[in-house]
Amino acid sequence: AMLDPDSGLSLTIARIVQRLKGSSLHSQLERQARVSLHRPEIKQESLKEDIKDFLKASGWEKKLQNAVYSELNVFPSPSHPAAPPEHMKEPLAYMRKAQGSWEKRILKSLNSMCTELSIPLAQKRPVSEQKELLNKWNEMGTDEPDLSLFRPVYAPKDFLEVLMNLRNPNYENGEQPSFRNHLGLIQVPLRVKDIPELKEDFSELGLNIGQLGIDDSAQVPPEFFESEHVRVGQKVLAEQDSAAAQQYVRQGCPTALRADLWALILNISNQPEDILYYEQLKSNVIQHDLLVDSLIYKDVKLTASNDDYYFVFEDYLYQVLLCFSRDTSVLEHFTYSSATPPKSYIRGKLGMEEYAVFYPPNGVIPFHGFSMYVAPLCFLYHEPSKLYQIFREMYVRFFFRLHSISSHPSGIVSLCLLFETLLQTHLPQLFYHLREIGAQPLRISFKWMVRAFSGYLATDQLLLLWDRILGYNSLEILAVLAAAVFAFRAVNLMEVTSLAAAEAVLADLSTLKVMPLLQIFLFATVT
Repeated sequence: AMLDPDSGLSLTIARIVQRLKGSSLHSQLERQARVSLHRPEIKQESLKEDIKDFLKASGWEKKLQNAVYSELNVFPSPSHPAAPPEHMKEPLAYMRKAQGSWEKRILKSLNSMCTELSIPLAQKRPVSEQKELLNKWNEMGTDEPDLSLFRPVYAPKDFLEVLMNLRNPNYENGEQPSFRNHLGLIQVPLRVKDIPELKEDFSELGLNIGQLGIDDSAQVPPEFFESEHVRVGQKVLAEQDSAAAQQYVRQGCPTALRADLWALILNISNQPEDILYYEQLKSNVIQHDLLVDSLIYKDVKLTASNDDYYFVFEDYLYQVLLCFSRDTSVLEHFTYSSATPPKSYIRGKLGMEEYAVFYPPNGVIPFHGFSMYVAPLCFLYHEPSKLYQIFREMYVRFFFRLHSISSHPSGIVSLCLLFETLLQTHLPQLFYHLREIGAQPLRISFKWMVRAFSGYLATDQLLLLWDRILGYNSLEILAVLAAAVFAFRAVNLMEVTSLAAAEAVLADLSTLKVMPLLQIFLFATVT
């Protein structure tokens, strides 16, 4: 049930106040207000107003605004007060159930690996090993442990199989009136946008609007747009307003300003207490050895270490991912994620809740390719604690949705359905041809979307794409781009006669230019 706007608003305000009360911003504001009492311009008779004016003039009001804006961006708007908490996680019961059984499978795979290798999930490192790890913290990549026995807990294609088997139990044998003609692999009836709606949502990508990432726009000479856009970007940064920054990056970020603009949108300021927190995570890594450490290690070796762009960042990836696995603040995102953090029981206490711990401590079991969520960020941030915070925020806002089962419009199920629907509607011949030869398009594009295209596009292009994810606070653009890639290679794809041949046509996306592809697909496709 929808709320009337007023009670919805008051619930939202109450929740934000509640969340900000415990934050360091709250204590900083209190401290500033106390300090201001000694200032000459603060008068007893107009105390409240004077303190407000002081906080405004000294930039603290802006910080508070950004914190509120950040909350609004991350947390879903409250549902009816009587709705059970699991509705905030995922409103559809069959989706919650499917996610639950998928988690059981992952856990089973993890536990059987423990048993086979007779390695505990977690153990304290001996002091000698702690010292050694501390000494080589910045060059962990030089280590070559034998990881041949470890295997990724799952890969994107295993996850796709699960999504293909999703069904809404309320519809027996596919009698879903509007849905009967959907011929893709995803067989659940979720509402996805059509091109006219996407055009409206992504209006800033229109053909007559200046864009970074378009070299030859007919309307605006690129060099003129670029210098003007940089000037506006500097102004946005000077203003320190997250909402303005988010609007601004919809037209792309100038390379020199991107790191600061993204940090502003994500409300990351890398305060001393954040650096301290990161150091605590690091010391936790030094002290305890987790089974997931080997999975992280193996993943980096299998993916980023073999990537022409990212192999140089190998050491950063270990640092960030190992610290991430220890970060219990990540558990907070499970209030609005369909997933539930896995539990492990202290030996001999199986099923006794008071002996249960989340495993890994952040509740996230990495899968094959997980390290590619971090790799592109290494181009922008070179200070480990800042890089870490940016990644963590990107994860709890966006990336978790790419590997959990939900009905959210940015969730992977909706993205798959949006991709298939766009192709089936706008490139029907191509769609039917590929389907007939057993090359369902989603079998090829799924891995691109799960990784948010990281490792598939050239880095400059990937960053232009991620600008738009941040700008629109949505992952839907991933599905649009995936469809646009098929449209762009349609002529070649019409000639293939097997899945392998189709995959070969789409094997290398590193020469693609993201913005022209998106523009042509959205604004030049006849609808």
